[in-house]
Amino acid sequence: MAISPRLKFLVDLVTFLTISLNFFIYFYPDILNQKGQCNWHEPNQLKPKYPILNHIPDQYLQPLLLNIPDLRDQEEQNEDIHMLLFGDPQINGNWQNTKYIKKLDNYGNDYYLGHIYNVMSKRLKPSHVTVMGDLFSSQWILDSEFYNRTYRYVERLFTQDLEYKKHVLETHSNHKDYDWKQWLENEMAMDPIARFESRVYNDVYDWVYQNRSIPNYKNPLFINLTGNHDIGYSGDATWQHMARFHYLFGQNNFVINYNKNSSSEWRIVVLDSLTLEGPALQPEFLNFTWSFLEQLEQKENPNFKGSTILLTHIPMFKKIGLCKDGPEHKYYENYTREPYKNGLLRSQNHLSYETTQKVMNIVFPNQNQSGIILTGHDHEGCDDWYNFIDDEWIASKQKNSSERESVREVVVRSMMGDFNGQTGILTGKFHQNKWKFNFSYCSFTVQHWWWASKISLFITLFLQSLIKLPSLFGY
Repeated sequence: MAISPRLKFLVDLVTFLTISLNFFIYFYPDILNQKGQCNWHEPNQLKPKYPILNHIPDQYLQPLLLNIPDLRDQEEQNEDIHMLLFGDPQINGNWQNTKYIKKLDNYGNDYYLGHIYNVMSKRLKPSHVTVMGDLFSSQWILDSEFYNRTYRYVERLFTQDLEYKKHVLETHSNHKDYDWKQWLENEMAMDPIARFESRVYNDVYDWVYQNRSIPNYKNPLFINLTGNHDIGYSGDATWQHMARFHYLFGQNNFVINYNKNSSSEWRIVVLDSLTLEGPALQPEFLNFTWSFLEQLEQKENPNFKGSTILLTHIPMFKKIGLCKDGPEHKYYENYTREPYKNGLLRSQNHLSYETTQKVMNIVFPNQNQSGIILTGHDHEGCDDWYNFIDDEWIASKQKNSSERESVREVVVRSMMGDFNGQTGILTGKFHQNKWKFNFSYCSFTVQHWWWASKISLFITLFLQSLIKLPSLFGY
């Protein structure tokens, strides 16, 4: 049976569009972004795995190796700081009354976000990956649904090898409520100094193999920050919220020192900004976080001479107009549904002025060293400098401080489709006895383009089968 020319033309056209769409979603870093924007700052030259590729001019070879990692030679150890950051994925859940179209949307959204991570992690081979909090869309879920979303988180969004997600998969398989009461007893019984010491790490590049001395580019060190949609604001946060986050995502306050006592030392401070201010439902959380900061100041700062990367969810205080979200604190008032919460902190856009001053003085102790703050929460993103003027940290769009090094704060724009699927790229380079930090965004696009590439693929396979099947049966 002869194939209609119109059908053949239609199939060829759809096939061409499908190939174009799939090429687009996998090579979007260079298609949608300016040159160098989706790479580390001042990157090292990539080397090809196959000698024949050396005949390609370097201006074409480097983009080729960047976009097709399998053509690269084995990754060399890099002394630079290479971190990818993803803002507020906020994945939704599925319930019995959730409409099918919404379930399908959630399914696709998982893989849309996972596509961004897979493209960027394979492209850049980071040593560290940070998700800026609000991993989920709501803290008001039972342990069972918390396990369901955590399973999706490691299977669809941020995939790693089995040994790095085994704990999550086993917890999901067992589906037993976590014994948060036992965790509460253990935390309350712990001496403050012992608690702090259990949250201090040195040269850790791998949570599974903590004695590893070099970055694991295949399975980068994951840092998951607490967001208000994960544990709640302090007026909402319960022991159950905090216990299960610790159990599956890690501690909410800790410090990792690198190159300690050397000229190039630096550190990552992970701070749970949700438990810095109150009044809180569980005041103990505030005590734990402030105790962490006090111990950091007393035990780590005296011998620390390097630069700090501060990772936290709630941005620092800044006057209205510098970011989309201005300073705001709300408290429960006349709340009849849960009257015991009246007077407690309900929500906040920024940390207060006083808290910001205290935190920055502790976390950035060295006047002659740079530092950077990376936060989430404000989905639009923001970029400011904190200048130290007359013993006060003041936010501004310009770097302007004569008393000491200014500190940059980047509020990482959300990776959700409504904000064009952003990846934050942080590079740290040690130059002239100081760490210099550079931050850029690599933008994808709205999720509809990802959907279009997948739907067109199915349509193409169906249409191609219409053409191939008759010939298979001798028509």
